[in-house]
Amino acid sequence: MIAGILRETGGDLRVALLPGETVSLIKLGLKVMVENDAGEGAFASDDQYRAAGATAEPRSEVIRAADILLTVNPPLVDDINQFREGQMIFTVLDPVTNREWLEKARTRRLSVLALDLVPRITRAQSMDILSSMATVSGYKAVLEAAMLLPRFFPMFMSAAGTIRPARVLVLGAGVAGLQAIAMARKLGAVVEVFDVRSAVKDEVKSLGGKFIEIEGAREDAAAGGYAVEQNEEFRKKQQALIQERAVAADVIIATAQIPGRRAPVLVMKETVEMMKPGSVIIDLAASTGGNCELTENARTLVVNGVTIAGRSDYPSVMSSDASRMFGNNLVNLIRNMTDSEGNVKINLADEITAGTTAVHYGEYQSQRLKQMLDIKQT
Repeated sequence: MIAGILRETGGDLRVALLPGETVSLIKLGLKVMVENDAGEGAFASDDQYRAAGATAEPRSEVIRAADILLTVNPPLVDDINQFREGQMIFTVLDPVTNREWLEKARTRRLSVLALDLVPRITRAQSMDILSSMATVSGYKAVLEAAMLLPRFFPMFMSAAGTIRPARVLVLGAGVAGLQAIAMARKLGAVVEVFDVRSAVKDEVKSLGGKFIEIEGAREDAAAGGYAVEQNEEFRKKQQALIQERAVAADVIIATAQIPGRRAPVLVMKETVEMMKPGSVIIDLAASTGGNCELTENARTLVVNGVTIAGRSDYPSVMSSDASRMFGNNLVNLIRNMTDSEGNVKINLADEITAGTTAVHYGEYQSQRLKQMLDIKQT
């Protein structure tokens, strides 16, 4: 079988596989083609891909010849017209945003493997692309906050006096939040953390963060470790406590998201107005609406002296290592689907494959996808 690596079209600097991970795919028995200059944004040349054993070709030729196509983001809608029935596309789908794209792929009888639907189970940890990219985001968010904050992060004691450490509030203790906690603590900040899931309390404490707990949060074991929407009474208690801690903070790292839904608004306009001038908000949920009421995706604003950076693109900014992590996860998923002769097969009896397969032979497959899109098809 032939795997084709496509160049990203929306300005994302990552690539689905770097040359090093391409070698791993070839060892599985696949032939690899790469679109010309696909790795340019991640500092990987066509010559490096050729040295790894791949061939570099124009986009149209890669789409024509490949049995499976590998991308970070869904290809352009126009590309679907070039795809042939039965081709497999491995991509981060974002099914709610790209519902129309997915429906067209379904009617074209393509098989779409949604990398953001990989089940969060122990056996699939090495394939969890969302966690890998969240690690990148949490890391970069703290570094950018430190650059924007007009103060030190750590405490300093010198002849010029004592400078107290910065106070950082992390909203959401998923992978991005936990990475942000670790980085902020390494830089010497005092860190407080809010999350509706009590299960993350010990992880937060182990990293040196103080867990802010609000009684009455609704949790759902079936949510796969993700947060779920809360009732109105809880949201009011949540908003009051977050406002109290936000006003005392120098930096807020906002990471809270609910798959398939708008990000919960946790920092209101009036809260921002009460924050200290010079404070910084890094909103990693910007692409799904933002945790701050004033966030604008891909923009940095200053409101009453408070800097609000709407950033969901940190993995693209760290294109080299983000692509390496992405590629390792992708290779592990493909390995799970590849037989001894190098054929990649969709076995819906396998829990990982079944959970990741969005559409196959004209039918919606992933149960989680059906829930997200409210599809009644059985």
